[in-house]
Amino acid sequence: MYKDCLSISPCVIDDINSFITDPENQLIRNVLRIVEKYGTPEEINARAREARQLPNIMSRLRNQDSPYVKDLEWLISVRDKGAFTTVSEYKKGILGDKYGTMSFDEGRAVTLEISAMQFFPWFIEEAKQAIDKKEIMPGRYIRVRCMKEQENDNGDTLAVAAAMQIIGASYVETLDTKGTDGSNVHLNGPDTITGYFGGIGQPNDYPLAWVDEYLYYYTNYGIDEVLNTNPGTVFLGYILYKLGIDVRFKISVFMGNDNPYSVLWTLLMGRMLAREDGSTPLSGFNLSNSVNNNTIAFSSQIRSRLGLESNVRIEHHITETYKSIVRQPYNRRDELIEVARHVPNISAKHEGGDPEIEVTLDHPSDILDYFRPKQEIEASGEMDKLLKNYLEKHNAVNRTAKALTQAGLSFIGAPRLHRR
Repeated sequence: MYKDCLSISPCVIDDINSFITDPENQLIRNVLRIVEKYGTPEEINARAREARQLPNIMSRLRNQDSPYVKDLEWLISVRDKGAFTTVSEYKKGILGDKYGTMSFDEGRAVTLEISAMQFFPWFIEEAKQAIDKKEIMPGRYIRVRCMKEQENDNGDTLAVAAAMQIIGASYVETLDTKGTDGSNVHLNGPDTITGYFGGIGQPNDYPLAWVDEYLYYYTNYGIDEVLNTNPGTVFLGYILYKLGIDVRFKISVFMGNDNPYSVLWTLLMGRMLAREDGSTPLSGFNLSNSVNNNTIAFSSQIRSRLGLESNVRIEHHITETYKSIVRQPYNRRDELIEVARHVPNISAKHEGGDPEIEVTLDHPSDILDYFRPKQEIEASGEMDKLLKNYLEKHNAVNRTAKALTQAGLSFIGAPRLHRR
C-alpha cells in the first residue's frame, strides 16, 4: 500500500537535473571556474597519469637528492627477490597440518588496512619487520599528515606514492583544507566543544578551496584518492567525477554513518551521481565506531541492491588509537570474523594496537598526534614512541590476518609483496 507513496517522481529527478545543469547555477559555475584553471578533464587526467608514473616519481626524488631513493630501491629489490612471505606460506605457518584440509573464500577476502601512516620512514621500518618476522603488509594505507609539510619533507609525498605502487596497495591522503585549520572562527579547543558538532568541517567557501587543493595534488602528484569529511565536499567529489576527472574519495568515520538509514542516504547519492557506466568516485566509507554487525549487514544489502558492491568498500575500525577517540578497550576483531563470512568487499581498519598492549606503553597511541608537526615531534624526542605506536598497529593487522586464517577466511595484503 505504501509503494506509490515512497517512489520518487520522475518530475523530481527532472527538477534536480534542471538545477544542476542550469548554466546560470552559480554553485556549479564556481566549481567549473576552478576546474578550468587546470585544463579540460582530459588534460587534467593526462597530467595526473604522467605524475603518477613510477619512473617520473623516482626521477623527481633523485633531482631533489631525496634520502628516500635508496629506501625505494631497496624495497624494489627485496620485493623482486621474494623476501616477503607468500600468502600460502603465511597460512601454513598459522595452520600447520590443517592448511591442506581448509578452503578459503577469496570472494569475501578482507582488506587489511592501517591508519595513519604519517611518515615514509615508518613504512620502511614496517617492511623490514614484515620480512624479518614473515608478516603481512597491509593492502590499504590511510594518511592524515599535513600535505604541505610532507610535500616539503625530503619528498615524503612522492616517496609514499612510489611505495604504494611498488607494493600494489591502495592509499588515501587527507587534504589540508578542513575545519581543523581555523576555518571555523568560533572554535577554540575543548572549551567550545559543542561548536564542533557537525560544524567544524568545510564552512562557507572551503569546499571550493578543497576542490582547488585536490586538483593541485592530483595533477602534480597523481594522488587520486583522498579522505572526505563533509557533505559539501562529498557532493563536489561526485561532481568532479561526473565531469570526467578520475578522482576518488573515501568517507571518513567523522561523517557519522552509524545506522542503516544514514548508509542508505550516503549510498543513494553515490548511485544517483554515478557515471553512465555505473561507476562512482566513492571508493569506500568508514562506518561509525558504534555500529554493530546488524548495521554492517544491512549496509551490505543496501550497497548490493544499488549495484555498488564491487565499487564501494565498507571500512570497519577493528582497533582505534588508545587515546582521544573512543572509550577503551576497543577491539572488534571477533565481530569481524563473524560478519566477514557474509559481507564481501570489507576492510579491517587498524588505527591502534590491541588495547591490552597499548595500556602497557609509555606513550599509548593518540589520535591528536596526527596533527602534531614533525618538527614539534622531533623536538619533544617522541618520534621513536610514535613509530612504536605505528608498529603496534601493524602488529594488530597481523593478529587480524591470523584470526581470519584460523577461521578459514581470506585477507588481502599488499598484492605485489605477498604472492598467493
